[in-house]
Amino acid sequence: MKAVALTRYLPIDDPQSLVDADLPQPAPGAHDLLVRVEAVSVNPVDTKLRSPKPQVEAQPKVLGYDAAGTVEAVGAEVQGFRPGDRVYYAGDVTRPGSNAEFQLVDARLAAAMPRSLDFAQAAALPLVAVTAWELLFQRMPFDSEHGGKDKSLLVIAGAGGVGSIAIQLARRAGFTVIATASRPETMDWCRAMGAQHVINHREPLAPQLAALGFPQIDAALNLADTDRYWDDLGDLLAPQGHLGLIVEPKGALKIGDPYKAKCIGIHWEMMFARARWKTPDMAEQGRILARVAQLIDAGELKGIQREALNPINAANLREAHRRLESGASIGKLVLAGW
Repeated sequence: MKAVALTRYLPIDDPQSLVDADLPQPAPGAHDLLVRVEAVSVNPVDTKLRSPKPQVEAQPKVLGYDAAGTVEAVGAEVQGFRPGDRVYYAGDVTRPGSNAEFQLVDARLAAAMPRSLDFAQAAALPLVAVTAWELLFQRMPFDSEHGGKDKSLLVIAGAGGVGSIAIQLARRAGFTVIATASRPETMDWCRAMGAQHVINHREPLAPQLAALGFPQIDAALNLADTDRYWDDLGDLLAPQGHLGLIVEPKGALKIGDPYKAKCIGIHWEMMFARARWKTPDMAEQGRILARVAQLIDAGELKGIQREALNPINAANLREAHRRLESGASIGKLVLAGW
């Protein structure tokens, strides 16, 4: 099968950082779906795992943790799927990724893709949708239907992949959503996703929030830089507020006041935790994706694909990684077809 892989961890401008490869087609285990991959998207985890380091892989390593495709075969213990089903999923960071014509994924992590989307549009959603849903509605103590009523939520980096879907989920749950962005096009994107207010994260946050009538906020998602906004969010969050985080800090964080004094809840989200540790509730990710598909098809959520490249090959994946590493991407970038 065709695949895009690496054996060395190199800067993305090196042609050997991602290369075209011909690899054996895998066979499904008991809980697996064998999926013919039709489209993939890129996420920061892809660039992080590919980033330069001395390690050399003995065998080609395939990245990619978002996919949409067609089920080719199912494992002996799989229920609810059959060949021909159109599915989408983010997969498992401990297994070969989606940048290949065929991929194995545990069926409990997958769901039928939205009927109203094509493969490319569907591939933009899984990792960021699961991340945003788990963070808002499972790590943080908010109900997915009405948990944001009379509450404010600040979303730092609202135009990124996770921010784009988090804004929508939060608005649907009743939050007043204030997103951050810094360019006219990213500000427009946040508004299109449903943010009622957009402020500039390159300028002090407190004066901008106060001008909007928010001297403090009930909850925040820091989706960009945990260290940079740590002190600011400690000051801005209301007593007994909640902070959601997805980016590991670069240094030591001051965990005491004001976080302790205010009893602020700190909630970490790592989308791959359930798959990596084989938790008893692994199937929850499949259920989240099934619910997201329902909401997409009902028109209550919208897709977040903004750009597409064709076909899926090393040159286009290098370009996708380059754009993501630039920090200027909006929504999700998708690759489709072989």
